[in-house]
Amino acid sequence: MRIIVAMAATAAGLASTAFAQSPVERGRYLVESIVACGNCHTPQGPNGPIMNRALSGGPPIEEPNVFTAMPSNITPHPETGIGKWTDQQLKVAIREGKRPDGSIIGPPMPFEQYAKLADADLDAIVAYLRTVPAIDNKVAASTYKVPLPPAYGPPITQPVTAPPKTDKVAYGAYLAGPLGHCIECHTPMDQATHRFKYDTLLGAGGFQFHGPWGISVSRNITSHPEDGIGKWTDAEIERAIRTGVGKEGRKLMPPMAYGYYAKINAEDMSALIAYLRTIPAKKTQ
Repeated sequence: MRIIVAMAATAAGLASTAFAQSPVERGRYLVESIVACGNCHTPQGPNGPIMNRALSGGPPIEEPNVFTAMPSNITPHPETGIGKWTDQQLKVAIREGKRPDGSIIGPPMPFEQYAKLADADLDAIVAYLRTVPAIDNKVAASTYKVPLPPAYGPPITQPVTAPPKTDKVAYGAYLAGPLGHCIECHTPMDQATHRFKYDTLLGAGGFQFHGPWGISVSRNITSHPEDGIGKWTDAEIERAIRTGVGKEGRKLMPPMAYGYYAKINAEDMSALIAYLRTIPAKKTQ
């Protein structure tokens, strides 16, 4: 009996090892799915993203009277990308919004969410970015009409871990927050303070996005039965996330990263939807 148990345990260990992702594989999955870095950092052409220049710098992102952001080149090119940055410098830039020269990176990078990125996932993202083709593309500087903060918070010195996947709702919140920053795009901003109304209107929608498509407005993703997704089935929510088709069959607008979200695996999608079901109902303001 002991031999059978030992053999079973060994087989289980081999199985888990066989399916374990390397940091680069994990980073590729995150960057190319839920984190969707290329949605901002990849050039766009008439037919969509120019994938042979992926991550070499995206089109301008504008918020009238606030900023015109120029998404940077995050390929490992030594002159126009991140090739000369150390891993630690790149991690600080992603999670704390500070470049190696000490300057502050402005919005729309969601630093309030990225500050909570788990160390293992941050390591994986950096490991993957090191492997993408280096592309020489000098990106113009962003311009801001509001002052940037001296920092987005104190330096992150303590370990950061993700919730266990066994806690489906908590892990879904991690997907919707630090990884996918869904709750940032789908929460209205206080125009006076330029802070998101997480305490009062989390997920209530109403945030405007200006782009070549015109103006799109983030929808309500709370459990409100009329304004939100309270009456949507799980399949309808998944279809909207993956393909950009709403409950009634209406095509949803950018900048939702449907092409990336189509690659979210089934386990993560299930956790994400489970979390969305728990967001308290709020009417769109």
